[in-house]
Amino acid sequence: MTTASPAPTTPTGRWPAPPLVSASVGLHATAAAVALLAPASAPWALATVALNHAALGAAGLWPRSALLGPNVTRLPPAAIARGGVALTIDDGPDPEVTPRVLDLLDQLGAKASFFCIAERALAQPALTREIVRRGHCVQNHSLRHSHWFSLLGPRALAREVGRAQDALADLLGERPHCFRAPAGLRNPFLDPVLHRLRLHLVSWSRRGFDTRNGDPSKVLTRLGQTLAAGDILLLHDGHAGRTPGGQPMLLAVLPALLAQCRAAGLQPLHLRDALPPRGDAWA
Repeated sequence: MTTASPAPTTPTGRWPAPPLVSASVGLHATAAAVALLAPASAPWALATVALNHAALGAAGLWPRSALLGPNVTRLPPAAIARGGVALTIDDGPDPEVTPRVLDLLDQLGAKASFFCIAERALAQPALTREIVRRGHCVQNHSLRHSHWFSLLGPRALAREVGRAQDALADLLGERPHCFRAPAGLRNPFLDPVLHRLRLHLVSWSRRGFDTRNGDPSKVLTRLGQTLAAGDILLLHDGHAGRTPGGQPMLLAVLPALLAQCRAAGLQPLHLRDALPPRGDAWA
């Protein structure tokens, strides 16, 4: 078994609360004071708090939002200058689909970032290591990919993300530096956890909805139309949708998608090459 790199020691300092979260804390304190000092105004204070919770919930349901903390939706300028795009593949490793994806990426000369569910990685340790051996990178997609992830509290989120981080580090000998929330959904308690673990929250600029769209041409259009340097593309090897002929959607779409990248002079980069750890300066 490989030796995992040491856990980070919070070199990024105190968590910088985003404005929406700071304002929400102040609003809650004010509402509590109003309810105590002016009970007749308590219903208005409670209504204001309810509206604030709705705003926080809406921000968490918007995968590309940065209202709850930093959110990488495009590659940094240095990667854009190289013509870089990021092919990100979620929800694996899958014992049927992932080996075929790795073979296809080898044939096409492309690199990808695999956001792996840690429990699946632990069930497929050799396959998870093979992803890295082939020159790709593995990133953190939570321990279990719970449907209730966005409803978890601070301690549960710390366990879900931290245990996944430790499991993947133990398997691979290197700690992921990126995290993607299940379905992209989250809440205000997530970013302090990611800050402490030096994990970027990474979403996407383009997604093909390949888990539920059975038409490869529609998936390809969503991903490839006006494709540009800096784009982060979302596809799936786990929970893969299928074409009418039964082929996993990722395998059906990938050759044409990478051909579009080549025609546009774009280079697929994996995130370990394109994105420095959280807290380091971007070039």
